[in-house]
Amino acid sequence: MLGNLTSFLPIILMFVVLYFLMIRPQMKRQKEQKSMMDALAKGDEVVTSGGILGKITKVTDAYITIEVSEGNEIIVQKSAIATLLPKGTIKAL
Repeated sequence: MLGNLTSFLPIILMFVVLYFLMIRPQMKRQKEQKSMMDALAKGDEVVTSGGILGKITKVTDAYITIEVSEGNEIIVQKSAIATLLPKGTIKAL
């Protein structure tokens, strides 16, 4: 009985290490990304996954309208937002 348990111990240890090194941090990143998506509002400055910087002018359930330059707006999916920038970042560039 004890011999069988000790033979499975390395496998169990591998799964525990895998959980703490890979699965748990990934779940934390997903949770942070979702909370950022829910917090997006008009006037926020963002970077899309394609590298486009802009200011949010309109937010709907699935899409966001971003002003990339004065008078030029694009519509992207919420999931395309990669980073929320601090206010004033675009003017500083």
